Amino acid sequence: MRAVVQRVHHAKVRVAQRVVGEIGSGLLVYLAVGKGDTREAAQDLANKIANLRIFDDGQGKMSVPLAGFGKSILVVSEFTLYGDCRKGRRPNYMLAAPPDTARELYEAFVAALRSFGLEVATGEFQATMEVESLNDGPVTLLLDSEKLF
Repeated sequence: MRAVVQRVHHAKVRVAQRVVGEIGSGLLVYLAVGKGDTREAAQDLANKIANLRIFDDGQGKMSVPLAGFGKSILVVSEFTLYGDCRKGRRPNYMLAAPPDTARELYEAFVAALRSFGLEVATGEFQATMEVESLNDGPVTLLLDSEKLF
């Protein structure tokens, strides 16, 4: 699994001009599921993100995690994170999981976040979405369940 994690002041996602997910201060997570990913990978990545110490502690240090801090998280499916652009000009998505598997693990990831007591909003899987956000910091992190980066 791959995730782009952004600390935001607020974020929302629309499908067909209708807001389907919206949060105030918290995290916007773009999530992609790769071939070979598992429920365990979804749980581990959710745990990692819920406990990332990237919020201000009031002393100017990023040392407070999302979990237990009263912040929200918006998760948007984004298979293009597996786009391989090393050859040619057209991305290759061969490493992305097929839609049925990706949906199952995306939902497992969301459920894992909720199990930490987090308020979780989502986009709509396999829909064309418009995502609007106001970054905070900016703080943007790349995570990969295989720890490639």
